[in-house]
Amino acid sequence: MTVGPEDPAPNPHATEAEVQAAYSDNKLAQVLYHDWEAETYDDKWSISYDERCIEYARGRFDAVAPSAELPYDRALELGCGTGFFLLNLMQAGVAKRGSVTDLSPGMVKVATRNGQNLGLDVDGRVADAETIPYEDDTFDLVVGHAVLHHIPDVELALKECLRVLKPGGRFVFAGEPTTIGNLYARKLGQLTWKITTNVTKLPFLSDWRRPQEELDESSRAAALEAVVDLHTFDPADLERMASSAGAIEVQAKTEEFAAALWGWPVRTFEAAVPDEKLTWRYRMAQYKAWLAFSALDEKVLRHVVPRQFFYNAMITGVKPGASAK
Repeated sequence: MTVGPEDPAPNPHATEAEVQAAYSDNKLAQVLYHDWEAETYDDKWSISYDERCIEYARGRFDAVAPSAELPYDRALELGCGTGFFLLNLMQAGVAKRGSVTDLSPGMVKVATRNGQNLGLDVDGRVADAETIPYEDDTFDLVVGHAVLHHIPDVELALKECLRVLKPGGRFVFAGEPTTIGNLYARKLGQLTWKITTNVTKLPFLSDWRRPQEELDESSRAAALEAVVDLHTFDPADLERMASSAGAIEVQAKTEEFAAALWGWPVRTFEAAVPDEKLTWRYRMAQYKAWLAFSALDEKVLRHVVPRQFFYNAMITGVKPGASAK
C-alpha cells in the first residue's frame, strides 16, 4: 500500500482567501472541496466496504458490462474519492490489483488507508484525470464513480483512459448525474434543507438541530460543491463522447428515478440533523426503502420512463485491439 512520495499533503482546513480564489480556479476548488470532505465523506454518503456496498458496486458494473470475463488483473480508479467503487469491486472479485487516483490529496490518503484496512493490493497517487500519470497500455480496467461530472474536459479524460488501457481493456463509469435528474434532485435537496433547518429552530426540536457552526460549514461546502459540479449528462451525449474519444462497444444506461425522488430528501435531512438521531434501525429502514424503490425502477419504471429522466448514468467502452474482456 503506497502513496506517491512526491504527492502534496491534504489541506482539510482551507482559508477564506483560498476559498475565494477557488471560485475562479476550478481545479483549486476541486482540491479544496474534496480535501474538506475527505475524512467525513464515507459517513456523509453512508459508504461502507461490507456486503451492502460490495453488492451495490458490483451491481453497477454488471449493469453495463454483464458479460465481462473476470477478474481483471490490474485496475485504475479515476477520481477515487475514498475508494468506494474500486475497493468494493475488488472485494467483489472484479479486479486483483488496483491503483487509486484523485486530484485531492485528502481523498487519496483516505482511499489508500481504506484499502490497507481491507488488506487489498492497492496503491495511490494524486493525479489529474486529464493527464493520467501512467504509461500507455498499463491497465486492464479503468473505473470511476461520480467523477466525470467534475472533469472540465470529459472527452479528453476518456481519451486518457483509453491510452492507459491495454488493447481490449474496458472502462466503466457510474454515478453520473443526468441533466433532468440533477434538476429535480437539487430542487428536492434545497427544499428539504430549508424545511429541516427552519423546523429544528423550534424550541421543542432543538436537540434535532446541528450546531450552527456545523450548518454554516455545510453551507460553505455546498457553495463550493456548486463550483466543482461542472456537468450533467444526457445518456446519448455520453455515448457520443465515448465513441468520439475512440472507444468501441460503447453503451450508456441509467437508473434511479423513484429511488432518487426518495433518496435525495432523505440524504439532505440526514446531513441537517445530529448523527446520534439516526439510529441503526432508522438507517436500515431507509436502506430497505431505497431497495424497494430501486426494484420499482428496475422492474416497472425503466420500461415506461425515458432513460434521460433517471438520475444516475453509467457508461462503458472498450479500447480497440484484442478481444474485449
